[in-house]
Formats: sequence, structure tokens, C-alpha cells
Amino acid sequence: MSLFFATRNGRGETIPTAAKWVSMGLGWILIALLFWFCFASLRYHWAWEGLWKYRARFVSGWLMTVEISAASLIFSTLIGLLSAMSQRSSFLPLRYLARTYVELIRGAPLLVQILIFFYVVADAFHVSNRYLVGICILSFFGGAYLSEIIRAGLEGVGRSQLESAAAIGLTKAQTYRYVIFPQAIRRILPPLAGQFVSLVKDSSLLSIIGIREFTMNAEDVNSFTFSTLESYLPLAVGYLIITLPISFWTRWLESRFHFES
Repeated sequence: MSLFFATRNGRGETIPTAAKWVSMGLGWILIALLFWFCFASLRYHWAWEGLWKYRARFVSGWLMTVEISAASLIFSTLIGLLSAMSQRSSFLPLRYLARTYVELIRGAPLLVQILIFFYVVADAFHVSNRYLVGICILSFFGGAYLSEIIRAGLEGVGRSQLESAAAIGLTKAQTYRYVIFPQAIRRILPPLAGQFVSLVKDSSLLSIIGIREFTMNAEDVNSFTFSTLESYLPLAVGYLIITLPISFWTRWLESRFHFES
């Protein structure tokens, strides 16, 4: 039974690799059994054969979601970092411009923002490429949330460490590089992973402006075949294929950046 219990020492928990994988496998098996029981109790007549001829729609929609999500994750991270740094700026107009952006974006539903940015803002600037507009919308939306996550991580570094960095002659740029950012990254990785996953799933709302991503193609297949569960279960699996590696990657980064402070 000791295989299923973590041991603690002065530095934290010690979990053997075998115990980690066995426990993780048991967790997945229990969840799979729960869903198997629920679906078995449904007595639903599955009709998978009608979906096979629409497999290209699922693949193309999934690839489009991957492309949009990857671009949005990169640009939202850059926007979030710039906004977080702007909120710490001594130039007050820049600081309050960044704060206004964050509050406006976080206070309005994404669905409303998509409609306003596509039909009003993009039209005013004569941008007709709906895929480009969709990436911009997701990037600015995610950037507002990432801004607060990054800002909280930066401000979580103790003042005594900043004073120590100044005492040994580090410049402001060196202080950020060697003192602030290494500690902030360790703190913000868990909420950062959650926001990345949410941003990927939020890309499904872009279907309302005609972007043929994964969700919209699944809805089309459902309307063709009238097989609702068969159309949307691949949708869930497809999103898991995207989001699970993000979660595992950030957990790996957590272990890499873990150190005693």
C-alpha cells in the first residue's frame, strides 16, 4: 500500500516514478469506467457509419482550430506581457491605458466582443479576412487575462530581493532577467496553463462569424446526419488532443523551474 502514498521530507514530496504512473493509470481507468457505465445505461443506438464520409470535415476543422489556437496563444502571450509591463510603467497614461484595456476586455462577454470587432472595428479598418480578425480577437481577449496573471507574478517577488539586486549593481533589465522573471514564471505557470486551455476552447465561438473551425464543422456534420452524440464526441476528443499536451507541458515546465526561494 505504500506505493499509493507520497513520502515527505524537508524539501517536499517524494513520489517514485512507478507510483506516479500506476496512480495516474488508475485515475484514467476509474473515469473511463464511469463514462462506460453512463453510456451503457443510455441504451442509445449508435450510428457511426454515417459519419465516416464526413471525416475530412473533422480533420480540416481540427487543423484550422490548431492553427488559430497556436497563433492566438503566441500573440496573446506577447500582448499580455506588454500589458503587464505597461501597468508597472511610471508613465501614467500608458499605465492607465493598459488598465482600461484589461478591464474592458475582461468585463465584456467574448461573444459580444467577436461581433463588435468583426462587424464594427474590422469593417471600419476595411479588414475582410475573417481568419485574421478571429486570431486578433482571441489574442486581445486572452492577452487581457494573461496580463493580470503575469502582473500578479511580477508583483509577487519580494521587495527585499529587488533591493538586494540594486545593492549588487544590477540594472533594471538585469533585475527583471535574473531576479524577477525566473521567480514569476514559476508562480504563473499553473494559471497560465488554465488560460491557454480556455483560449483553445474559446476558439469554438469564432464559428458565429463563419470561421470553419472544428466546432462549426461538427455542427455541419450533425445537421447532415442527425447523429448528435456521434458528431460531438469526436469534437471533445479533438479538443482533448490539443489541450492535454498544453497541461502536461506546463507541468513539466513547473518541475524545471522549481527551486527553493
